[in-house]
Amino acid sequence: MRELLKKLSLAFGPSGCEDKVREIIENEIKDKLPKGATMTTDNTGNLIVHIPNEGKTKLMVNAHMDEVGFMVTGILENGMLKFGCVGGIDPVVLGSKRVIFESGVKGNVAVKPVHLLTKEEYKAGPRVKNMSIDIGATTKEEAEKITFVGDYFTFDSDYIEYGEGFVKCKALDDRLGCAIMCQVIKDIYEENIKSDYDLYFAFTCREEVGYSGAFGASMKIKPDYALVIESKAVGDIYGSPDEKKVSILGDGVIISFADRGAIYDRDFVRHIMSLCDKEKIKYQTNKYISGGNDSANIQKNASGAKVSVLSCASRYIHSQSDVIHLEDFENTYQTVLAVIKSAVPTKE
Repeated sequence: MRELLKKLSLAFGPSGCEDKVREIIENEIKDKLPKGATMTTDNTGNLIVHIPNEGKTKLMVNAHMDEVGFMVTGILENGMLKFGCVGGIDPVVLGSKRVIFESGVKGNVAVKPVHLLTKEEYKAGPRVKNMSIDIGATTKEEAEKITFVGDYFTFDSDYIEYGEGFVKCKALDDRLGCAIMCQVIKDIYEENIKSDYDLYFAFTCREEVGYSGAFGASMKIKPDYALVIESKAVGDIYGSPDEKKVSILGDGVIISFADRGAIYDRDFVRHIMSLCDKEKIKYQTNKYISGGNDSANIQKNASGAKVSVLSCASRYIHSQSDVIHLEDFENTYQTVLAVIKSAVPTKE
């Protein structure tokens, strides 16, 4: 999965521009679909793989293909570009960062140097409205030859494995989930795994801007259960109070109970925890209710799905340098596979 994770994470795919990511996924699994399985793309751009088990409980396994990014909102006379964020990005992480356009054009985020800031500007902190993108153009006409208002771009990042099992790259949120789903589909094919569920694997669009892709997919699938695979921001760095250390890199897959958009089904969560105990899969529980993901809109579908979320801890999320631990990545994959192989949860 590590090679696929690298390929997916480096691919260009901000919200609304998931085509290249979807193409990689299609090529990865098209020859590994179990007999009777279908692979379709809906009007939104979601890629849905259905492994049928007629009359059985529907389980939707979900990960989103998009990443946070940027859009050109204006071109200045000096060739600099004004921009807006596509998805939630803290301006603190932007100064002097490298960016890349779908065309391959590269640039840097330009900020006013600290020695020129007024006291008021320094206290206010960085603001996107005060930043621009330097693409090496010196006039508006020169810039307009290689970009345009409405053009998308993302962080330009390297994929690096370092230390004892750490990985750094952009877009690990949520290409790690996409890589895990691809591997599980291949496992089902290669090992002839028979699931107790009617399985749907939904690689969704536009999670970072309101979860609309997952809403459309779930309205079509109408799942009974949904398992969302995500990346989770952590606070395990020096100086963070214990109560705000959401989770810790290397301590296993994160099992949560709720976030700001959804309450997860208690019986489904307990079922997953019991599977981890049985299979000796390392896991940790989320210590802080925060954030949101596709589960919020999946829960609102026509059948009212019972949702649960499995997360891989990530430092510096939504930046040029997301960091995860490969052991957590593996534990998340093993947990998804255990759910696929398990019986449907029963109410305790």
